[in-house]
Amino acid sequence: MKLSLFLLLFISINSFSQRPSAKEKGKFFQLKGNKALYGGKLESQHFIINNLDLKEEQFHYGIGRERFPALLNPEFENVESADKKWNDEDRFLIAYKGNDVKAYSVKVLTRHEIVNDSLDDEPIMAAYCILADLGAIYKRKYDGTTLTFALSGYTYYDKDVWNGLDGFILWDRDTESLWWPLIGKAVSGPLKGVKLLEMDKAYWEDTTWKQIKANYPNALVLISGQDFDRPKTWKNIKNVNHIIEKYSK
Repeated sequence: MKLSLFLLLFISINSFSQRPSAKEKGKFFQLKGNKALYGGKLESQHFIINNLDLKEEQFHYGIGRERFPALLNPEFENVESADKKWNDEDRFLIAYKGNDVKAYSVKVLTRHEIVNDSLDDEPIMAAYCILADLGAIYKRKYDGTTLTFALSGYTYYDKDVWNGLDGFILWDRDTESLWWPLIGKAVSGPLKGVKLLEMDKAYWEDTTWKQIKANYPNALVLISGQDFDRPKTWKNIKNVNHIIEKYSK
């Protein structure tokens, strides 16, 4: 039921003109002298976007930043157990490094969009945007600081980027910066201009369940249907200068 809800919200309406305009829905407003973007029912959930350069009229939706269950502590099962649930042609992202192999069904990722995880003790993120059909594995560690990502509840498009397709806007819990994966960087907040760190392609691929069974029989497979209580608070990073200096484009 939850998957159907998200699919209805994001893929049942095909044209940009039909997708709900965030600007027309009043999602942009002033909050205590700051330019803000709606993030949820609580005032503390709104995003401060004073340094946002993206065009307000090209934002869609605005359903709240905790509507998608972007996993924080994902659970997995072995290939033998998972084989009862998947067909050979089902699409997966798979990541491997050291002794770790993690497999993420694209169908499951469509519900979560983001899975915060680790691979060989390295913090990573498996992400998939159904609108742009963009799936990738990213690093989450920035010069010793680990970021945790989630979905903002918005999409954004630019006719000159990714063939003009809509793409999800992410946010990180640690600085509440907004990120647009279609251009690979943060677009507002303290980390504006910092790039997303896509993991080297030597460590991940877009593949099928058949290939996973044949080549990675020891893989851990993301279990479907997971959810969790959203955090009420999160420790914010106060000093991000070291991240900006090293990872800004």
